[in-house]
Amino acid sequence: MSITHIVSYCILNELIHFACPAIYGIFISSLCFFLCVVNVVCPDKVPGLQPWMPGFSEAHHVTIGFGRKVLLTSSATIHSIEILNGGTLVIADTNQPIFLRAKHILIGNKGELHIGSPDCPYKGNLTIGLYGRSDDSDEGHTYFGRKYLGVGTGGTLEVHGEKKLSWTFLNKTLHPGEGNENSYQFERSWGNRGIIVHVVEPKTGEVLHSDRFDTYRSKDESRRLAQYVEAVENGQILAMVVNDEGSNNLEDTARKALVKLGSRHFHRDGTASISIDIVSNCTILELADEAQGWRPGDRLVVASTDYSMHQAEEFSVLPCPTCSSNQVKVEGKPAFLHMGELVDGVDMRAEVGLLSRNILIRGEMEAGCYGSESCKFFSFDTFGGHLKVERGFKAVHVQGVELMHMGQQSMGHYPVHFHMNLDVDQRGGYDPPTYVKDLSIHHSFSRCVTIHGSNGLLVKDVVGYDVLGHCFFTEDGPEERNTFEHCLGLKVKAGTLLPSDRDSKMCRDITDGAFPGYIAKPRQDCSATSTFWIANPNNNLIDCAAAGSEETGFWFLFHNIPTGPSEGMYSPGTTEHTPMGRFINNRAHSNYRAGMILDNGVKTTQANAKDKRPYLSLVGARYGPHQDSDPFKPRVPALIHHFVAYKNQDHGAWLRGGDVWLDDCQFADNGIGLTLASGGTFPDDDGSRQEVKNSLFVGESENRGMVVPDSRIWGPGGLDHSGRTLPRGVDFPIRGMQIYDGPINVQNCTFRKYVALDGRHTSAFAFRLNNSWQSCPNNNVTDITFDSITSRVFFGEPGPWFSEMQMDGDKTTVFHDVDGSVSEYPGAFLVKEDNWLLRHPDCIDVPDWRAAICSGRFAQVSIYIQARNPANLNMTMVKDEYPEHPLELVGALGKRNHYQQYQPVVTLGKSYTVHWDKAAPANLTVWLINFNRSVTLYTLPYTGIVCFFHSLATLLETPTTTTVLSCVFFCSLATLLETPTTTTEPCASFTHWPLY
Repeated sequence: MSITHIVSYCILNELIHFACPAIYGIFISSLCFFLCVVNVVCPDKVPGLQPWMPGFSEAHHVTIGFGRKVLLTSSATIHSIEILNGGTLVIADTNQPIFLRAKHILIGNKGELHIGSPDCPYKGNLTIGLYGRSDDSDEGHTYFGRKYLGVGTGGTLEVHGEKKLSWTFLNKTLHPGEGNENSYQFERSWGNRGIIVHVVEPKTGEVLHSDRFDTYRSKDESRRLAQYVEAVENGQILAMVVNDEGSNNLEDTARKALVKLGSRHFHRDGTASISIDIVSNCTILELADEAQGWRPGDRLVVASTDYSMHQAEEFSVLPCPTCSSNQVKVEGKPAFLHMGELVDGVDMRAEVGLLSRNILIRGEMEAGCYGSESCKFFSFDTFGGHLKVERGFKAVHVQGVELMHMGQQSMGHYPVHFHMNLDVDQRGGYDPPTYVKDLSIHHSFSRCVTIHGSNGLLVKDVVGYDVLGHCFFTEDGPEERNTFEHCLGLKVKAGTLLPSDRDSKMCRDITDGAFPGYIAKPRQDCSATSTFWIANPNNNLIDCAAAGSEETGFWFLFHNIPTGPSEGMYSPGTTEHTPMGRFINNRAHSNYRAGMILDNGVKTTQANAKDKRPYLSLVGARYGPHQDSDPFKPRVPALIHHFVAYKNQDHGAWLRGGDVWLDDCQFADNGIGLTLASGGTFPDDDGSRQEVKNSLFVGESENRGMVVPDSRIWGPGGLDHSGRTLPRGVDFPIRGMQIYDGPINVQNCTFRKYVALDGRHTSAFAFRLNNSWQSCPNNNVTDITFDSITSRVFFGEPGPWFSEMQMDGDKTTVFHDVDGSVSEYPGAFLVKEDNWLLRHPDCIDVPDWRAAICSGRFAQVSIYIQARNPANLNMTMVKDEYPEHPLELVGALGKRNHYQQYQPVVTLGKSYTVHWDKAAPANLTVWLINFNRSVTLYTLPYTGIVCFFHSLATLLETPTTTTVLSCVFFCSLATLLETPTTTTEPCASFTHWPLY
């Protein structure tokens, strides 16, 4: 509500007359100035508003309608407010706080609620309290439920609080127990006489070195003291104490050195009195940005910078007239270490989020949990308030608001919820587009911001803290073009609503939706609580931070078909092929499972006897982005730029798909830095690849964390084997780049501080543990730099975490060192030391890597063998020149499957023999994958039905409804290459060609 006047000023410069033959002309030259005078009229100053003071009565039902426009000028308690049929409620911006309590506020058709405006932010203090219990006797609304602020069809909600900095970073590290000062205790290990000196590390209080100088006895000791003092580095602390006597032979050079440092003269006093300033219980935070709008009394949260998200801490702002614009003083001392700097090249600065706003919408809570199934899991009341927006609203813009104790442990009731709104930007006729900005959502009982069946919403500068269930949540699958910009989520905990929200206990105990008798598998069906839960890749995430979740920071997953009320909005499989929106400058740390996952889907069918899992349980999915979401159109790579992942216990990132490309990323202190997984057993999206370029991997940084009660995650590490927090345990094999599936490309990356210890196999490159699936020989590594690395590669050995190394993928690991930057042999293939399918006499063993470096004179090929009837056989392959070294493969699939898959890697120009542990399968299919297509590998001798697919393209050309009962008989390779793929005739014999 603002009025703009445009005033025009024109200056007539001159009137010019001139004559030309047969032409007379008059030109008027003028200069016009348009001065825009903006006369902002704040919502509560618009003429015609009627002052309203409804008083205090929980029985008072208020309806504002039929063009009535009222101004709330004082605190009030009422049962409910419904704004309908052209009614308008405006909250007065006064010097006195206003506290409005209601069971619900409904903004219906043509109703409007205004609290400030974009040009006139609300500057007072307003609290809207939503009260009520889940078991109240009055009936809830059929759409909105209870305890809500609801925007219905035709409704307008404009809330604009004071503009404040939403969140920023620490610019100086905070040490536990300290603000600007750090503690140090001078232990009594003084010797007998003289001056005792300790040199102290200022950040940790650690004594770096110490010495004693008997300056009573010897002038040489005095000169040694002077030299010692001069050698102390700038920035270190020098602590001194005199025991008995030290001045007798203290020479002038030593005296000057001590006086220069601030020493005073004392002589054999029986007692000495000193005075110090009292250290107050406060801390100065140095921030990366100016603390705009942060005032005494505001609450802040500082994120964890270690593995545990529970090291996030809250503080209250104190007055600080001496603080600079990027400093704030807070009450109390930190209990944990919070980094405020780049560490080993990785930005590990703790996020600092503002929790307080001058407009507060909060749920009023009971003292404890009552009357619901959620009380099995939570001791506190989880029936908070909620804000919900219905399809067809007129306008919604919410900015500068604190939402506390919002959300309910029931479907559809969240702190901010856009429900089935379709397009909420210009495409939907909304101008300006719909947004929620500068929100602080904390101590929420169900999510932060939920986007359900809605597109084009801007979610910007939102802080979500201490939340149950996925925080920033897209629900059904069709949600597109939404933008999460500069949003922070931290301390995101499990909730009960969906299988993916639940932790292991909830997953086992909540059986609703499961087929009778089904026993849940928590790590497969559930356990996916995430800060950002993105059900459609066509959304934008820019400058966001996932700073602590029970499971994952960012999780991209897929609904094969849209679920819930969005059913039918797209055809099956669409989102698995939808190009990714912008993913730029995001960061994730202090998460358990991963900083980021791009993988999996949700079950889109109800539980039944065939698949007993509950609806929306986690299932497998494959991502292959293509133009227009059409797998038959060109591929479109998903680009992940400048992603930072540190202190995630399991993975920095696990990304499965077709073309997924990372550039300029940073991974540090993760159990496993990065895993790129392909579309499955062979490239699901033919021709695609995954790659990481121009990125940094750090194994164990100088962010050592702090001692914690759980000794399992504290132990030695790094080059100096000093104590530090560990991702999983003292013997967990920390890996930088985990090679799995393929093809992948790792180019121009630096690996730093991967240090193996006795009993712990740390390495820059390694492989997935206990792996059934193939390794691709087209996994290419080039232009790699190593810094402070004791083990570049480790292929594994039987033992803790590695088990027996008897699974198919464990035996067939391989990658291509294109330029020799890993092995120092350009073009070499690195293979497992006992893989005799690939070894040859020229291979060089590297025992510390459990690997062999083999020349690349022979192209390498993966064979994909699918066996049926039976499907439970073990296959043994022998390279004919090494008959004493067979390789047994048990198959990648379970023995109960109707077919089995085997994926050996072989070398061209060599012959191999395949044996089965029982009678050979009646049906055998062979695919040739991951090889240079100018070279073709063909067959093994076989009697029976044999089908040869020349390429994946050939397979795709075969109609899926065709049952292959016969195949082409070829007497030569040339015949096969020349024969159309549609030709079929009965197989009369078997083919036998060498491998070329």
